[in-house]
Amino acid sequence: MGSHPLPEPRTRAGRHGLAELLAAPDKSVVALDFDGTLAPIVADPEQARAHPGAVPALARLAPKVRSVAVITGRPAGVAVRYGGFAGVEGLEHLVVLGHYGAERWDAVSGTVKAPAPHPGVAAVQAALPGELDRSGSWRGTWVEDKGRAIAVHTRRAADPQAAYDALRGPLAALAERHGLIVEPGRFVLELRPPGIDKGVALAEYVRETGARSVLYAGDDLGDLAAFAAVEKLRAEGTAGLLVCSGSTEVTELAERADLVVDGPAGVVELLTALADRLTTG
Repeated sequence: MGSHPLPEPRTRAGRHGLAELLAAPDKSVVALDFDGTLAPIVADPEQARAHPGAVPALARLAPKVRSVAVITGRPAGVAVRYGGFAGVEGLEHLVVLGHYGAERWDAVSGTVKAPAPHPGVAAVQAALPGELDRSGSWRGTWVEDKGRAIAVHTRRAADPQAAYDALRGPLAALAERHGLIVEPGRFVLELRPPGIDKGVALAEYVRETGARSVLYAGDDLGDLAAFAAVEKLRAEGTAGLLVCSGSTEVTELAERADLVVDGPAGVVELLTALADRLTTG
């Protein structure tokens, strides 16, 4: 074994998922959220960057497994740029599923494939300033244009939770008027088209690759759909390991995880330990 010991999942299903990954890595998919999992959470989402150990760990692990996929609500191209994933030796077959799978970047081609954006997103973007003014809770909020979605962040407000709570109702009504839904997260409310989530993206990708086991790591409410997808895949015979990136803000994810690690640094340690074991095992 390498210098990084592998932590033991606390559930039987998780231990089985890890055992299957180690026994047949060429039939395993390693899928990871970006913000809060590969990249530390920061007040300004535009300043988010992958943990310095993330790309080296992924580059060591990726050639040993069927595939590595980053599944994120961000545009695929932004995640590639903030992650530093392009042109890295070892990551030739990395896939980034952006906007919850609506966009896809493949390292092999270096291009993003995407359908046309939902028309409701542009309509919401136009109406949002007036909505925030009317709510009186806009001070300190920050609106992020994701192209296929609009995210309203309250982390910088004087009282982030109060601003978040005050905006939930008005933003849900605004989203509904334009055929969108609101996806809640940690001090962020994202207005986006229905019918796409990380669970759908992950399940489709696992089917596409023909993987027999899947590891998924995430940290926020948007990752619950991916956790549910892994639980459903397990019921259908695909082994799975659910990892929570040490969020104390989203306890539901930690409670459903097979393994809880200490944030992005813990995720990097886990990826490194897997690469060590698959190198020496």
